[in-house]
Amino acid sequence: MAWNIASKIVHRVVTIDENHTVLDAATLMAEEFVGSALITSSSKIAGVFTERDLMMRVVGRKRDPENVKIKDVMTKNMVTVSPKDTANHCLNLMKEHRCRHLLVFDNEEFIGIVSLRDMVALLMEEKEALIAYLHQYISS
Repeated sequence: MAWNIASKIVHRVVTIDENHTVLDAATLMAEEFVGSALITSSSKIAGVFTERDLMMRVVGRKRDPENVKIKDVMTKNMVTVSPKDTANHCLNLMKEHRCRHLLVFDNEEFIGIVSLRDMVALLMEEKEALIAYLHQYISS
């Protein structure tokens, strides 16, 4: 009874050009209450910048966010999934690639992003539905 991730895809994604500074991206992410931003170059997806990138590649290395370009610290090798994939598949990819966000493409078209939190929520919903089903089955 594995559900696909379609219901958990965040379609409204924050984007910023790769030539902006890390400070610009972090400010935008804070204003929008998101943990990641899609990075563009000539209106095409070039990478993703996450809170983890900020901590590990900028703050943790004592670099100045105001003087570092996003393109120099963003994640370029993005892991992608389909809306038909399951939460378990996504979690396995996140574990394998040590990431918390996956880009979702339907064929060649970018449609959104899913996070670790989204996948845990979906698994919880699946388990709750299974428990309800089993309870109903046993009771009848």
